[in-house]
Amino acid sequence: MATDADQPPDVTDAERAALHRVELAVEWLQRAQGNLVAFHHAVGHAMDHLAEAEVELRDCGEVDLADDLRDDYLPRGVVDEERWSYDVLESYQAGFLRPMVDFERRSRDSIADGHRHVAERRQEREWKRRADDP
Repeated sequence: MATDADQPPDVTDAERAALHRVELAVEWLQRAQGNLVAFHHAVGHAMDHLAEAEVELRDCGEVDLADDLRDDYLPRGVVDEERWSYDVLESYQAGFLRPMVDFERRSRDSIADGHRHVAERRQEREWKRRADDP
């Protein structure tokens, strides 16, 4: 339950709106990270199947196809033939997401004394006030 102590002093409507936009953006970027994790896992599962297919192809006499998997496809990255899915995820996390999370924290510190979800807390108080005063 939000209280007045959960609200920073002297946050204007414009500041509240801007901070809310920054917070929403970071939440969407965190969702994107989840999609990259799912991508990384999906690629990993596919590669596991291909590794098993290499053995099975070799066992049934399809040596050229097995060699193609071993030599051309299994060691290959998903981006630029060099970067594997974990590289993409780590680059996103370190090079984009982390700086944006830091920016969001700086914004909260500057505008709202570090308080999170300032707009939502105000909305919660308003809806509770309306419910108490029909």
